[in-house]
Amino acid sequence: MSGLHAAAGLDGGFPASAAAVMDDILALLGDRSTLARQPGFRIEEAGDPATLNAYRRLRRQIFVHEQGLFDDHDLDDHDADPRTVVLVARGRDGSVVGGVRLGPVGEGPDLGWWTGGRLVVAAGARGPQGVGAALVRAACARAEAQGVLRFEATVQARNETPFRRLGWRRVRAVTVAGTPHVLMRRPIGRIAAQAAATKSALGPLLAGLAPGGPGFVGDDGAPVPGSDLVAACDAIVPSMVEREPEWAGWCSVLVNVNDLSAMGATPVGLLDAVGARDASHAARVLAGLRHAAAAYGVPVLGGHTQLGVPAALAVTALGRTDHPVPGGGGRPGHRVRLTADLGGTWRAGHRGRQWDSTTSRSGEELRLMLGAVAAARPAAAKDVSMAGIAGTLGMLAEASGCAAILDVAAVPRPEGASLGDWLSCFPGFAMLTADERGGPALRAGPAVGGECGELTAGHGVRLRWPDGELTEAVTDAVTGMGTA
Repeated sequence: MSGLHAAAGLDGGFPASAAAVMDDILALLGDRSTLARQPGFRIEEAGDPATLNAYRRLRRQIFVHEQGLFDDHDLDDHDADPRTVVLVARGRDGSVVGGVRLGPVGEGPDLGWWTGGRLVVAAGARGPQGVGAALVRAACARAEAQGVLRFEATVQARNETPFRRLGWRRVRAVTVAGTPHVLMRRPIGRIAAQAAATKSALGPLLAGLAPGGPGFVGDDGAPVPGSDLVAACDAIVPSMVEREPEWAGWCSVLVNVNDLSAMGATPVGLLDAVGARDASHAARVLAGLRHAAAAYGVPVLGGHTQLGVPAALAVTALGRTDHPVPGGGGRPGHRVRLTADLGGTWRAGHRGRQWDSTTSRSGEELRLMLGAVAAARPAAAKDVSMAGIAGTLGMLAEASGCAAILDVAAVPRPEGASLGDWLSCFPGFAMLTADERGGPALRAGPAVGGECGELTAGHGVRLRWPDGELTEAVTDAVTGMGTA
């Protein structure tokens, strides 16, 4: 095959010299059974010129001399791209017996679209050892670890079936070097898995409760009947309360005022419920909560504290608005906009999962972000929750009775975040809105925004790439709660 696009579990193994020493020790101990079970090869990243040259010599031997696909050599621009990753298979004697390369498509920012290629296995290493399949699996794992959401390969037509067995899907027939190939794609279910893990149980659990009331089912907060009040309530994951009590206290305010903001409500007060093993731990939780409440300018009205129990934290927030903005107010044809605070960085210990911009902002900046939805009044709005940007967009679309398309190249994104991480993390402050084409942008202080998609008829969320291709991110309803 002249090309591939995939990845799987990497086995660093031992360096050749260390492996030989280990074999000697096992032999001296008489442990023949362990020796017999050791794999005949290991996969590692090519980290030095000698290994890269060995891989390229093997490619030339196969693609030029054995298969005649190229006249003199098979080198191209990907080999010169410093972002390209090469994985090799080494035999037990340390020699390179196979390899594959993978890396981003095109120049410019890495959009999370990678391609694999130049998969080779030496003639003497082919057969039941499974070197080629292992290299494909390793490439898939490496791509997904890099936050890739679209991973493809051009495979010689005769090798389509082996790739199908490895979970790849055919896209279409193509021609490479005058030879029939098939463009294949590796399904990556990161976004769907995130949405399912965080939100899929809600529909069955809440059946009959209709939280939020008519027009606001599944919303971030709930309008209080007969008043201009909106109530929101969020709990923090107990393990986070246990390990990072001050951060948990800050987040308990953050997520609640964001919920109110998404409905265009101005926060007026908070109620907290804290459980802790002792007074010292409870004091740390409440210190984070007080710090955040002061930063946002929202008073703590009261609450409940219990000691001698496992860590727990829940906060209820109250806000006011005469006209709540629904999360399910979108319609097919509406444009989708993401407005997010791209300042800050990954929270220590939560890289790829929690983006922290809010703790470095002034109170004025925080309040400007909170008032953005109320000022713009879009047709629909939702703040990005633990389902991530793509999963939350799926929730907005579901409540609106629509599907959604997200243009990956247009999504506002920090430089330090891969596409996969950014679309599935908790981003601090990020607001998804839907409105008629040309609707007002959110004026959200330091946060930046841009149109990056649209609502359409159907279900789920698809990603649209610069070449016009659409890939599935969420195939169906996120919560199962139905339309608002």
